[in-house]
Amino acid sequence: MNIKLIATGVITAITASLCCVTPVLALIAGTTGIASTFSWIEPFRPYLMGLTVLILGYAWYQKLKFVESVDCACETDEKPKFIQSKTFLAIVTVFAVVMLAFPYYSGFFYPTNEKEKVVVNTSDLTTTEFKISGMTCASCEAHVNHAVNTINGVVQSKTSYQNGNAIIAFDKTQTNEAAIEKAINSTGYSVTTKKEHEWKFN
Repeated sequence: MNIKLIATGVITAITASLCCVTPVLALIAGTTGIASTFSWIEPFRPYLMGLTVLILGYAWYQKLKFVESVDCACETDEKPKFIQSKTFLAIVTVFAVVMLAFPYYSGFFYPTNEKEKVVVNTSDLTTTEFKISGMTCASCEAHVNHAVNTINGVVQSKTSYQNGNAIIAFDKTQTNEAAIEKAINSTGYSVTTKKEHEWKFN
């Protein structure tokens, strides 16, 4: 079994997930500004995922393919090294799957900081849509929501990387668009435009 082949599969799996893993690592490290560092990888993610599957699939093929027995007088019952075993390949495969699936469960790594939707005067409630560049997956959405919900006065937020926006409802007597924009920009993503938005929150 080619160890270099397996190593390449691991590297492609990690690379494919860097754009989604970085926001979580940035939050844990307290350096949220680097969250969008690897967002440029996102367009290549499907190709990297496909390459990972092909590489590991070929590694399994090599490991499991039928080898005709050859008559030999010598004994060749040496136990293979762990790094050449099926167990090691299985561990690598599970690791690759966990990395590739990271965007789908990354939200679990963000602490819940949703606030109770309590507004003293509904006339003070306003909703603004912030167009944001740099978001590439659900991990980015969770990062923006987490940053915005640390602001007093924010009632609710809904972020979409697919739409490239965040719709924020807030009490304008407690905070303003500038503070929210600053919080979003601090994550490493950038607010490009903002406008008032009519949207019903649950």
